[in-house]
Amino acid sequence: MIGVFRKTERLFHPVSKRTVLVPLDHGMSEGMILGLDNLGSLLESIAAVPIQGVVLHKGMAMSHLSSIGADRMLIIHLSAGTRHAIPSYARAIVGSVTEALRLGADMVSVQVHLGNDLEDRMLADLGMVLDEAHGLGVPVLAMIYARGGQIVNETDPSLVAHCIRVGAEMGADVIKVAYSGHGPTFARAVAACPVPVVVSGGPKTNDTKGLFRFLQEALDAGAAGVCVGRNVFQSDDPVAMLADICALVHEK
Repeated sequence: MIGVFRKTERLFHPVSKRTVLVPLDHGMSEGMILGLDNLGSLLESIAAVPIQGVVLHKGMAMSHLSSIGADRMLIIHLSAGTRHAIPSYARAIVGSVTEALRLGADMVSVQVHLGNDLEDRMLADLGMVLDEAHGLGVPVLAMIYARGGQIVNETDPSLVAHCIRVGAEMGADVIKVAYSGHGPTFARAVAACPVPVVVSGGPKTNDTKGLFRFLQEALDAGAAGVCVGRNVFQSDDPVAMLADICALVHEK
């Protein structure tokens, strides 16, 4: 089991290799979201692009395992919730680490939203998964966002920094957050974090130059990589977009 940690350490270490992850779990929260109609075809089309891993829910991982490729990590997302829920930011654990291992997962992920009346439950869920996962030698990606009734600006620099710190204090192996757009604050939080931090790609945008500038700023501020979903699978050419993101991240 120790080898799993060594593999993840090698893939995510911010000095040795920057990381590109592609989250494809949006169907759970959004339903028939544009771009994920044919997940198998999408996975096959990006097979030659040098990404480090994909994030899927267990059902889609079960159906498309052969299309993922042995050279990239399968990250099973254990959190679920839909945009129809009240509140829409609620997330619950819907799978186990042992189930993810049976499906061939290299890693599991959990999503937590801070600043709402369900924060305590989601933090408890993350703690439970971390305990189970680390007991089995499985690394955990913690996706932590400021989102809910107490939050006015989800990318407020102090809130994003707090999200990073929460992931570090909880013992996550990799932390995914939104990029705040404020380099100094972000850099300070990343520098104080003992594990790699990756940034999300955010909502779909038609401003490709702005997206790449945003990602570059995050990398310059210390991010170990990116985790971009909608701006890949909803682009006119997902393969070309993902290749350009990999060039930005890997070639610096």
